[in-house]
Amino acid sequence: MGLIFWSLIISALLTLLWNFSSFGKYWIKWAIFGIVSVISATFPIPLMLLHPRDPKNALIPAAGLRLCSKILGLSLKVEGLENIVQGTGCVVLINHQSMLDLIVLACLWPKMDNCTVISKKEIFYIQPFGLASWLWGTIFISRGSKSAREQVNETGEIIKKRKARVLMFPEGTRNLGKTELLPFKKGAFHLAVASGVPIQPVAVRRYDFLKNYSFENGEIRIKILPGISTTPYSSKNDLSDLIDKTYKVMSEGVNELSNSINHTNGYTNRK
Repeated sequence: MGLIFWSLIISALLTLLWNFSSFGKYWIKWAIFGIVSVISATFPIPLMLLHPRDPKNALIPAAGLRLCSKILGLSLKVEGLENIVQGTGCVVLINHQSMLDLIVLACLWPKMDNCTVISKKEIFYIQPFGLASWLWGTIFISRGSKSAREQVNETGEIIKKRKARVLMFPEGTRNLGKTELLPFKKGAFHLAVASGVPIQPVAVRRYDFLKNYSFENGEIRIKILPGISTTPYSSKNDLSDLIDKTYKVMSEGVNELSNSINHTNGYTNRK
């Protein structure tokens, strides 16, 4: 009886906070996101063990995050499917805003074959999430044990062998509420050039629903932009040109999405 009573009290309190306190709703939504993320990533591990290192193992966690977005009041839209690079691996670059970018990865994963991410090796030892990450094919890098060039070359070989699409955030840190992208780090571009694969820019609309301890309903709108060949770029100066070109393309894409008025419900495949 006591358990039922306190469950009702807690439920009523959470309902009041959700409906009448933007600050309370903010923390409740983040708690829901965190709990669903952990459950979605770890509960399917027994199924993942049947096909270790298979990128498709992440499809169940991705579906869980897309379902979570509905609870959070977020609609999802993916555009530009016709621009997906075909027949080769690539380095997929996405503007970085928040931990909610995991939902962006969850939207892209089923749209692109052989997706993966790069992570420092220490993440593997955070269990059971580390095991789940390994099972869906995360490329782990041991920082400090090898030169940067050796790590880039080894990762490049993995990309070519698997025809993998490596999803990366070139800004290197979260950039929420700013009107411009942060300067891009060089690592992703070194990797693309060393691998001889194109860059696949992806623009995500700014999260105007998330600010100042306020987490309102909104839209995560994603646009896959045309691939950028890395073949003409090899020297240090060429790399700077490649970074500038990619930055310009992504900045224009983010601004276009953020300045347009478009309301949609659900996870769509519109181009």
